[in-house]
Amino acid sequence: MKFCPSCESRMRKDGAVLRCPKCGREEAGQAGAAAPAREAPAAPGGINVFEENEGDEMLPTIDIECEKCGNGQAAWWMLQTRSADEPTTQFYRCTKCGYTWRNYA
Repeated sequence: MKFCPSCESRMRKDGAVLRCPKCGREEAGQAGAAAPAREAPAAPGGINVFEENEGDEMLPTIDIECEKCGNGQAAWWMLQTRSADEPTTQFYRCTKCGYTWRNYA
């Protein structure tokens, strides 16, 4: 059994090559000599919630003090960043300086 070095999915046999079903990477199917035949374009590696200030006008705001500049208002959103049996992570972005911080409560 071989795993893809790019995305760590299990490679599947497709004729004479091993192909990753997730990212499309192909490698020679011969045992011992697993040199990459060609590489598919890399898929985005992570979750990008928001760019710098993208979407800030749509986010709800809360009165909370910015840890960096002391401004009294920030946009907020929540994500499940840990296992399902733990609470969500709250993210805050200052409406003045754009500093982003999180609360694990």
